Amino acid sequence: MPDSPDLARSAASWAGHPVDDERFATFEQYAAWLIREAIPAGGLGPREAERIWGRHVADSLSFAVGWKTPPDEILDVGTGVGLPGIPLAILWPDTQVTVLDRGGRRIRLLSRAVQVLGLDNVHVAQGDAFDVADEWKGMTFRGSVRAPEAVGLAARMLTLAGTAVLGLSRREAPPVRTRDLVGVGEALGLGMMVTEVPATILDGPAWLLIMRAGE
Repeated sequence: MPDSPDLARSAASWAGHPVDDERFATFEQYAAWLIREAIPAGGLGPREAERIWGRHVADSLSFAVGWKTPPDEILDVGTGVGLPGIPLAILWPDTQVTVLDRGGRRIRLLSRAVQVLGLDNVHVAQGDAFDVADEWKGMTFRGSVRAPEAVGLAARMLTLAGTAVLGLSRREAPPVRTRDLVGVGEALGLGMMVTEVPATILDGPAWLLIMRAGE
């Protein structure tokens, strides 16, 4: 499927959170910023411009499927250049999104993106999730930490009835370790649900793990 802004609309609608024209214009600004600044700075690979919508913006929006209504807050762990945190912040302007990363260069890029996009609901934080003691109503993980570690962090850091979404795979089938991950999460008191994002929504298949505390 050709890379296109339409993928972002499809992903948001599939997740149950359709995008209006005003927010879509901000997605276009963000995609342009990724190509213009993030890629030259090394925040994404040099060939990612060819699939910026399907592999990055729309993929991030698919994480919204974890919530029926926008959460009050999200901690995006290991956000890199703001994925999925910034697309979710654009989608949900009333949700406070903290984008957390260890790298100083990425933090500078994130601060620049927030300034360019005028996002007053995004908070840039430098640090390691394993050092964070706060509890959160929402969390996201997109390839930032190993899956078992993400499950452990969700179990420790989610508030009661909080939700975390982990990007599992962009392949035809979920990873072979998924059943073990589900078992570990359930043993830690999390409700676990593996969700397939149809290949027709993004630029290929994707799998998400939705974790809910107190279920």
